[in-house]
Amino acid sequence: MKLPHYRHTPPSASGRTRHDPVLALAGAGIAGLFTATAAVRRIRPPVTREPATLALTVQGRRVVAHDQDVVQLTLAATDGAALPRWYPGAHLDVHLPSGRIRQYSLCGDPTAAGEYRIAVRRIPDGGGGSVECHDALPVGAVVHTHGPRNAFPLTVPGHGSPTRRVRFIAGGIGITPILPMLRAVRGLGVEWSMIYTGRSRDSLPFVDEVAGLGETVQIRTDDVDGLPSAATLLGDCPAGTAVYACGPAPMLTAVRAALVDRADVELHFERFAAPPVQDGSPFEVSVASTGTTVAVGAQETLLAALLRAGVAAPYSCQQGFCGTCRIRVLDGTVDHRDTLLTDPERAAGMMLTCVSRGRTGLALDL
Repeated sequence: MKLPHYRHTPPSASGRTRHDPVLALAGAGIAGLFTATAAVRRIRPPVTREPATLALTVQGRRVVAHDQDVVQLTLAATDGAALPRWYPGAHLDVHLPSGRIRQYSLCGDPTAAGEYRIAVRRIPDGGGGSVECHDALPVGAVVHTHGPRNAFPLTVPGHGSPTRRVRFIAGGIGITPILPMLRAVRGLGVEWSMIYTGRSRDSLPFVDEVAGLGETVQIRTDDVDGLPSAATLLGDCPAGTAVYACGPAPMLTAVRAALVDRADVELHFERFAAPPVQDGSPFEVSVASTGTTVAVGAQETLLAALLRAGVAAPYSCQQGFCGTCRIRVLDGTVDHRDTLLTDPERAAGMMLTCVSRGRTGLALDL
């Protein structure tokens, strides 16, 4: 999953809650002593209890790319209850049986109250989550989630957006959050167009469904047409267009560069992977449980360095908005680059390893 970006960032539509741990005093009897020594004591923040997860059962599996590398999973509440409502652009944080947490866009129908649908591309050399979805989640398997979150919300022209038309750009598995958006704008009669691109036609998930939408959709593939330019991706993009793009980093970089001076065009996009490190400097971290020292390169995230060194660090989105990689810093000064942690959490020594860095060397509670 994925962190969205906006030319003008709107208020959060995700509905996610932020943890706000309270640092308690030791007790009235030693309040004075506590105050006098707090500066030199290591204060471990109280454990925040995560809300209960929702159990989901895999009710259906369907291969949705001709190369067999993308599988759609249909999930329903294990207890048969109606599921929390969601809107186009939403995703699930899926807690897999292995303990891995991975984010997958909801690609089904938001009005289908009894099911969620996600689609997962197999990445053999990835972090293991996609392989687990393909090989270890048969019909009847159970996963868990906290429910839908929306970090890539659709604002429809004439229904909350001042724009007049929508341009969709999808690259490969990036079609998954776009599909519900397509259904929404078509149902509301909004003017729209779309380009769907990827390595080959066989690699494109839902390609037959998308092709059936008619001439408003252009499908092009690298093996036939070559790599698309930004002009090709954007097409006729007059003033008043809202662009929604999801796909690999080079595609998004090209689109962003082409629109940098277009104040008359809204750009909304969602990444597949972590954004590149900007203005990074090298630093070192030590892992408290093992004493291991890990060097973090100037263009490398702390999380990437930990994983490279074989440190079992938690993570999910890798983009600074899900909070899964939150850890405690025992010593050192953090360069916080997220917008998720609250001031009390930062004061208590917490950081997100996927985007934040060290201004000095750090000692990590891992």
